[in-house]
Amino acid sequence: MSIHIAAKPGEIAEIILLPGDPLRAKWIAENYLENPTQYNSVRNMLGFTGEYQGQRVSVQGTGMGAPSIGIYAYELFNDFGVQKAIRVGTSGGLPPTKLRDVVIAMSASTDSRINRRTYGDLDVAPAASYVLLERAVQAARERKIPHHVGMIASGDLFYDESDSLEHWKKLGVLALEMESNQLYTLAARFRRQALSIVTVSDMMDGSGETSSEERESGFRNMVELALAAAL
Repeated sequence: MSIHIAAKPGEIAEIILLPGDPLRAKWIAENYLENPTQYNSVRNMLGFTGEYQGQRVSVQGTGMGAPSIGIYAYELFNDFGVQKAIRVGTSGGLPPTKLRDVVIAMSASTDSRINRRTYGDLDVAPAASYVLLERAVQAARERKIPHHVGMIASGDLFYDESDSLEHWKKLGVLALEMESNQLYTLAARFRRQALSIVTVSDMMDGSGETSSEERESGFRNMVELALAAAL
């Protein structure tokens, strides 16, 4: 029995998109899925299932940060049998990315201690499913969507006043967000496929940002790449 997802058995598809914002989940369902039905509204973390190109697909809001996505990813994998989970979210960009570029995450580093507490003080280095990654990159090339492929980093602090940003830049991290590391780690734990595709919604040097309306409604390129990768 899931505590945070009020779906009945069979109501969630084996393929699921995971935006942080529940309103983006609603937007994706209304704009991409045929005959979507809502299966969850617990804590207003909306979840929907419909069809895309003849296949069942779900979309579930996860909230912000590793602890929040950790709750939803764990329950989706453990209680509902989700096989493919793709995060579609926003991120802060680092050079050479530009505003609204798509970043397809090969791996996700972190400053969090969640993995160490969960896995016996090990430094887990979680990576994306190569199958999903390859499909997403191929789709981006075919559609001529501006994209980058490489490492991102998931931080615990949104308002981070430490010098960690400089360290991430030296390592060639492409974008900063708060969720992908935990998604990749749980996918490894449950032997499932996971991928994170994020859009640069603002630049970490303060040189540009998107509107709250853009962030709420999602960015079409990353959603379409996610669907292309999953099917």
